[in-house]
Amino acid sequence: MKILESAENYLETILMLKEEKGSVRSIDVVRQMNFSKPSVSRAMGLLRENGYITMDKEGWIELTESGMAIAASIYERHCLLSRWLTALGVPPEIAAEDACRMEHDISNETFEKLKKHIEKEIG
Repeated sequence: MKILESAENYLETILMLKEEKGSVRSIDVVRQMNFSKPSVSRAMGLLRENGYITMDKEGWIELTESGMAIAASIYERHCLLSRWLTALGVPPEIAAEDACRMEHDISNETFEKLKKHIEKEIG
């Protein structure tokens, strides 16, 4: 199932923050993504409605199984593409920005072929 790029970005951010901090609240997402509190609040509501996250009474966010699958997939794409672009000589900041755009638009088939090639090429 294809979801919006913005939803993928939110899920990826939640995963990254969870790995970094151990727990995540909406305010952490606001700070990380540099979005307004109302925008993040609306996005969290939509992610909850669609079954990608849960949020307890204190506001702690957890990825559901489907949310985690999407977040992990996008994060894997981001890391691999960033590493590859950096290996090609692209400055790390630009590689990360470009990877962020690319990770959402390539098909699973293309990503898997790139992944095999990149892992063979740069390990």
